[in-house]
Amino acid sequence: MDTTLRYILDFIGVIAFSISGALVGVRKKMDYLGVSILGIITAVGGGAIRDITIGRTPPAMFSSPVFVAVAFVVSNIVFFFMYTHANLRSRPKVSHFFEEAMFWFDTVGLAAFTTDGVLVGMTLTDGRLFLCSFLGVITGVGGGILRDLLSMEVPAIFKKHVYAMASIAGSLVTCLLWRVIPSVAAVIAGMALIFLIRVLAKHYEWNLLRFK
Repeated sequence: MDTTLRYILDFIGVIAFSISGALVGVRKKMDYLGVSILGIITAVGGGAIRDITIGRTPPAMFSSPVFVAVAFVVSNIVFFFMYTHANLRSRPKVSHFFEEAMFWFDTVGLAAFTTDGVLVGMTLTDGRLFLCSFLGVITGVGGGILRDLLSMEVPAIFKKHVYAMASIAGSLVTCLLWRVIPSVAAVIAGMALIFLIRVLAKHYEWNLLRFK
């Protein structure tokens, strides 16, 4: 059951984050190769960092390249759709739509990959709280960090809608509930909390204290 759940979370996260990464590449006016690479890195980068952390080599992106292939295909769909509808990008309503799309794809990817990281930690390590929580967070935010760095942006975890805090909260809740309820229920609870925090943060414009 846990293996099936991991594959489901992986596919959800890969699709959501490859769209997110490809959209950033399009917005930065990257070429076809740049958009494809950004989509792939966003989709599998966090999982690669997680696997290296626990000594799982080669990382899953190399031992099971199906996820890289999925990210590549999805990134290509985004690129060619945007390329053939280039005239739409300048319209204010469309621009707002893509900002909303970025938020939701980022949120879906964050929720799926955070809980997936916890799931990997619980099944492949000794299940320590700090380790599994860290694996959840780094899986959730790692790809986004690499995406933002490659596109020369300040990573979203440092500035936007308590991005990392949502991942931390969801990761901790998943870890704590894992020991008292079925794993599927723990994952659903963690994902739901991440969604709730992200939506509330966006609606009420919550951000951590920072210098202006």
